Amino acid sequence: LDFPPLLHINNTMSNQKIKKAGGAEPDEFEAQVAQELLNLEMTSTELKASLSDLHITAAKEVDCGAGRKAIIIYVPFKLQRSFQKVQARLVRELEKKFSGRHVIIVAQRNILGKSYARSQKTKGLRPRSRTLTAVQDAILEDIVYPTEITGKRTRCKVDGRRVLKVYLDGRDQANVEGRTDTYAAVYGKLTNKQVSFHFSS
Repeated sequence: LDFPPLLHINNTMSNQKIKKAGGAEPDEFEAQVAQELLNLEMTSTELKASLSDLHITAAKEVDCGAGRKAIIIYVPFKLQRSFQKVQARLVRELEKKFSGRHVIIVAQRNILGKSYARSQKTKGLRPRSRTLTAVQDAILEDIVYPTEITGKRTRCKVDGRRVLKVYLDGRDQANVEGRTDTYAAVYGKLTNKQVSFHFSS
């Protein structure tokens, strides 16, 4: 029997779950994540309807130290709210598929530099939401979602390094405590900033 055509159809369908910038081809790992999303869409009655209109833009595996790895999945900014509606369930299912590696979903955002100049049609300042600080704040909120950030404080160490202390809603402590090292590692990889997580009482 000749199976390749079926395989080709499957690959084409899973490729609809990932749309990279400029029409670039997904790498092997991204294709694997896209395939798992497609599998969930086909088999999970709870996720089927929600996932049918959703796709991701990229995925990568990062080293979190101490032999731990995490998966960062980038989603289009316009689809973030739709993803968040099913995020808890989706993350749980994906973490089962990827043998317990923590899965973090982050919206794809573009940072506009200080030299940003709008086109002739739209004059004015760059949007506040696209500055480096605003994007880094938004990434932090994405990483810890659905837990709320209740406070932030910057601490300067003796060697001059700055550490951002982030306080999370204490009501989520039991569910989130085992993930905070991953959160800190992922935030560090994405922003080159050091962060420590604590829980508000």
